[in-house]
Amino acid sequence: MTGMAGDFSALIRPVPASAKWSDPAYFIWCGSMVRDERGMCHLFYSRWSKLFGFDAWVTHSDVAHAIADQPLGPYRHVDVALPPRGREFWDGLCTHNPTVHRFEDRYYLYYTGNTGDGTFWSHRNRQRIGVAVAESPDGPWRRSNAPLIDISADPDAPDALAVNNPAVTARPGGGYLMVYKAVAAKGEPPFGGPVVHLVAMADRPAGPFTKRYQPVFTKEGSDFPAEDPYIWHQDGEYRAIVKDMEGCFTSAGKSLALFESPNGVDWTPARHPLVTKVEILWDDGRRQTLQALERPQIWFEDGRPAVLFCAANDTTDWSHSFNVAIPLR
Repeated sequence: MTGMAGDFSALIRPVPASAKWSDPAYFIWCGSMVRDERGMCHLFYSRWSKLFGFDAWVTHSDVAHAIADQPLGPYRHVDVALPPRGREFWDGLCTHNPTVHRFEDRYYLYYTGNTGDGTFWSHRNRQRIGVAVAESPDGPWRRSNAPLIDISADPDAPDALAVNNPAVTARPGGGYLMVYKAVAAKGEPPFGGPVVHLVAMADRPAGPFTKRYQPVFTKEGSDFPAEDPYIWHQDGEYRAIVKDMEGCFTSAGKSLALFESPNGVDWTPARHPLVTKVEILWDDGRRQTLQALERPQIWFEDGRPAVLFCAANDTTDWSHSFNVAIPLR
């Protein structure tokens, strides 16, 4: 893939069994990996007890930490990187949506956090974006008592109700670019909406970030076309993979879609927008159709995409979920 973003789907390779990370006691979601100086692979992921049901991702999730010798696993759980720390904190009861990066010789773990009264909408509408910082992926992780990205005070702003799903990359000329999901307060409560994505920029990885209020990844006629962005810079342009909620960009139904941008602000679907349908090709030749394949994250080797991490669900009753590391050519 050089110049204009090519056909990302052509990079996808069959998946070995070791690349499936699951736990019989927990829902697993949102895997993001970084490799330390010793070569150890550290996966940061969301998990919550199956005792509470799948919708407890917004009330009971923790960002957990697993390790492996290779990016494709097998992984083994080590600890909880961002545990509950009290209802009084903005992120005190739930941490979710991890995306981990190494910037300027430190590790930055961006995430969504919330607090609330234990009910779904109380927590969802208190979602804010934070960052934890450490000298090692093993921690300890230093969290802030204030969100990195808060909702806007203007009730008419596109992020007046909730913010989540942060995606961050270094800018080649210096500074940092973030794209995040924003929920406006104009729609019918408690859902609100429309749901869009906004861009923010900062000089340092831990901010402060300055927001731009022009939504991206939009589609006329849809109030919620995309989510789960992952962004990076490659071959002179910015690229993003997003969850295409209903095939607005790929014409393939629910899928993952590729976007491109010359500046990180103006985004358009790539010439070949389809990254993958909601399916996995295993290396035993079996093609498995899923209920969900989302939360894309990429690990790079020598500056090129090497592994696509995704959250997956293969049950019609949402009784199980897992993370999968998809090798790329």
